[in-house]
Amino acid sequence: MAVAHQVARAAVEPPNLIGSTAAPPCPAVTLTQDDLKKIAAYKAVEHVRSGMVVGLGTGSTAKHAVDRIAQLLRQGKLKNIVGIPTSTQTHEQAVSLGIPLSDLDSHAAVDLAIDGADEVDPELNLVKGRGGSLLREKMVESVAKKFIVIVDESKLVKYVGGSRLAMPVEVVQFCWSHSLKRLEDLFAYAGCVGQLRKTATAAAADGGGKAYVTDNGNYIIDLYFEKEIGDLNEASDVILRLPGIVDHGMFIGLATSVIVAGVDGVTIKTKKGNELELDYFCYSDLRNGF
Repeated sequence: MAVAHQVARAAVEPPNLIGSTAAPPCPAVTLTQDDLKKIAAYKAVEHVRSGMVVGLGTGSTAKHAVDRIAQLLRQGKLKNIVGIPTSTQTHEQAVSLGIPLSDLDSHAAVDLAIDGADEVDPELNLVKGRGGSLLREKMVESVAKKFIVIVDESKLVKYVGGSRLAMPVEVVQFCWSHSLKRLEDLFAYAGCVGQLRKTATAAAADGGGKAYVTDNGNYIIDLYFEKEIGDLNEASDVILRLPGIVDHGMFIGLATSVIVAGVDGVTIKTKKGNELELDYFCYSDLRNGF
């Protein structure tokens, strides 16, 4: 008999904000979404220093950061960088650009990780993994001394799951349908619907065809919520206690900074203990134009 488990909402105070909560007026600039991603990525790479071990993220935003690091290496502005890729895709990109690579077995301490996110909530909790690389991303980014998240403003949400788009869960292939049903039961109170991720070609063919397989040989179940799921740490715990679950796409408390590129400028949110420090930049103020 299936039992639905409701996760209670915790009474957690939002972080205090340091600095103005309103961005200063900036001159109007016409930018595409990809321009915004590139701006955020370039701003993050300003934190990379020679000799660092750098976690290289995966996805359309992180790709710009990897490109920029390679460009600075070629120009001699960065030296002795070691990259730790978070996916086969990023590994191939970095190799093609000549970035020296290693892994966590050889470099267990990561100085800085830079990656995108699918959602960012007001406490800098994230949803990641819609690109399929959540496990390796979490392994690398959880051991980084600094983890800078780069997004455009469309990724900001009021709560995790607030976009009504997928919150991925990586599962073993064995009896994946059973795992999907148990996940739906866990979050039935939030109107949860689970769906096995298919390859892009298969998804276009009325859901038929092959399941998407991660770099680790697992499947992904995408969860969609109608309501908030409550306390994220409790939600994480109940998911990970299910046999057959590898990991989920909630990155709770891992981000140290989030760089948000919007049409009005760039906002940088940085954790300072229990507070968030806010900085704003107009595009005319940014160094290293894009």
